[in-house]
Order: sequence, then C-alpha cells, then structure tokens
Amino acid sequence: MLSLSADGSAEAELLVSCARTRLDAEHAEGMTALLEHGIDQDRLIRMAGPHGLLPLLYWHLGAIGPGVVSRAMLSRLREHFEANARRNLFLTAELLKVLRLLEASEIRAVPFKGPLLAASTYGNLSLRQFADLDILVRKDDVPKAKELLISRGYRPPLALTGAQDAALLRSQSEYVFSSSDGKVVVELHWRFAPAYFSSPLDLDRLWDRLRWIALGGVQVRSLGPEDLLLVLCVHGSKHCWERLEWICGIAEVVRAQPTPDWPRVIEEAAREGSVRMLFLGLLLADQLLGAPIPEEVLRRARRDSGARALAAEVRARLYRGTQRAPGMLETTWFHLRARERLADRIRYCLRLAFTPTVGDFELVSLPATLYFLYYVLRPIRLARKYGSRRALRREC
Repeated sequence: MLSLSADGSAEAELLVSCARTRLDAEHAEGMTALLEHGIDQDRLIRMAGPHGLLPLLYWHLGAIGPGVVSRAMLSRLREHFEANARRNLFLTAELLKVLRLLEASEIRAVPFKGPLLAASTYGNLSLRQFADLDILVRKDDVPKAKELLISRGYRPPLALTGAQDAALLRSQSEYVFSSSDGKVVVELHWRFAPAYFSSPLDLDRLWDRLRWIALGGVQVRSLGPEDLLLVLCVHGSKHCWERLEWICGIAEVVRAQPTPDWPRVIEEAAREGSVRMLFLGLLLADQLLGAPIPEEVLRRARRDSGARALAAEVRARLYRGTQRAPGMLETTWFHLRARERLADRIRYCLRLAFTPTVGDFELVSLPATLYFLYYVLRPIRLARKYGSRRALRREC
C-alpha cells in the first residue's frame, strides 16, 4: 500500500485503497490502520462522491466491519449505496429502451462506460457511480438518432440553427440530451473526443471489432477490451484524471481481460498520437491500483518521461485530496503535455482557439450568412474570460 507524502490526506489514501472491486489483505489492513488512527468521516464521504467511489467505499468498509467502522458511518454510506443501486437499475432500463428505439430504425448503437462498464468489468451494476448514458452511433446516423431521441421526449440544451448543427458535427464529438423530467441525460456520440483533442480509434474498423455482452438479460453491442482501454485512457486524460473512478475503470478492464492484444492497443494509439495518454492511464492504474499490466508494456510506458511526469502530478494531486477542478488554462497545459507529437499540439491550440462551440452559440445566435463571425468571436470570448489577471491567478 502506498504511503502518504508529508502533505497527503488520510481520507485520500483510504479512497485510493477503495478504488477496486476486490480488496486484498494488504489494503484491508492498511484501511483498518487508517480508520483506527482516525479520519474525518464527513470529509471522506464528501470526497468519495466527486471521485465516483461512494458505492465501493461502502462495499469495502462494510466488509471490514462495524468493529472498525462506526455504525453511523455505515448507515450513511448504505443510504448512498442503495440510492445509487436504484438509480443504476433505472438508467440501465432506460438505456435498453433507447437502444431498442435506435435498433428498430436500423441504427447500430454501441453503449459504453455507464452501466455497460459496470456489467462487463465490475461484475456488479451497483458498484459503479454514473450519471449519464453514453451511446456511440455512426456520424451519418446522428440526424436520425436525434429525431428519435426527441420523439421519446429528450431535448438538447440549445436549439441550433442548421449551420451551427453542421459545425458541431464537424468539430465536436457528442450531443447531450436531457429527458423531459430531467432524470436522464443521454450523450449521443459519433466520435470519442472532439476533433481538437483527437480520437484514439479508427472508427471505420471499430465497427468490425464489436462484441456482444449481456446487460439486464439483453445482448447489446460493446467495445472490445482493447478499444475500451484506449477510450478510457483518452477520456481520463481529457479530464486531467480528476476522478479516481476513471483510474479504477482502467484497472478493472485489465483485470477482467488480463491478456488483451497489447501490441494492437499501442499501434492504435500511435496512429492517432495518443500513446502518451495510453501510457499515462496505464501508469496510474499500475502505481495506484496495482493493475496486472505486463512488465514489457510498463517498461515502455516508463520510458516516456512526459507520461511519468504527468502521472506523478496526478498522483500528488489525488493524495492531497484536492477537490478544486482544474480551470481552462490548467487543463489546456495538461492536454498539451499529454500529446507526444508537436503537430498535434499545434493543431490542438488552433482548433481550441477558433472552433465554435455550444458556449459560443449560447452567447449570440448568428444567421447562417454571418456564421463566419463565430471564428472571430470565439478567441475574443476566450481572451475576455480567461485573459484577465484575476482569471490567471485563479488558474495558477
């Protein structure tokens, strides 16, 4: 079990120990020692939620037993666990309804993350904390899929013009829809990351590598373990690995499929310049959670000094228990260092600065004839929002 640094947090170390579906004797003993030494229970629970670890925290503390954990704390965690389990069942049922809706119109749809990750790698739908439903469709099927979701009562956050809609399809990766009662969010994807960030996979070939798995007694399409690993590593890097649950997902995929085709994983990542993001995710899963990654793969990851430096930075932040989300400037700097190719860094900066997003459309709605002005307004908006001295101090 990793020891705390001088400025580490006992609550953060306990959460790291909980970020797994199976607790070995070493981590159980370490957690017991931390609990007996004394922790701030309120802070622990407040931290576990944003990290997506409330279910696993209850699961493992319940196994350690009331002799070490107070009954009051277990009772609070049980309430969270049961509420999460009910919501997960509800979301899974809604996901299956949406998939049937799409399939009935001959739209091939692939759910990923959310309940599918819980079912395929955690082995227990109750152990994951997720808030939305991610579904991948082919780009050509997006307009029809949007109409079907709207027919089911889902609504996008903003009504877009034709030009805005076309621009988002070119540059972004998803549409976000909310149900009429606000209880369900569906993210309709046609790639796994915005164009400025890159996609780690050849989507044309991905459709030939899908597999079928059981979810709620129904067979649904799923990404294979190699593709899922890449998607999760890029997703975590996109969000600067703020949440322990994302690292847990990497470790659980590797444990559930201990012999993935590692050469193909690395080859796919290299094709899109995502090797450092892959190595970063694997280093974190190894160093924090002891994921069974082959030593040959880890040696290659350790030779990447950029991946090593970013992993050390993420680990230090997680162990400090810092809950402040990184701002845009901090996130941009992280993204740039997570890319191994100079051309990708330049492309990232240019596209991020000049590609209009929903935020720009919300600011002002321009007619199609004046759409080109968004390319001028976006850098001005970003400069005003993040260029002030106060904003820079907040980011640093």
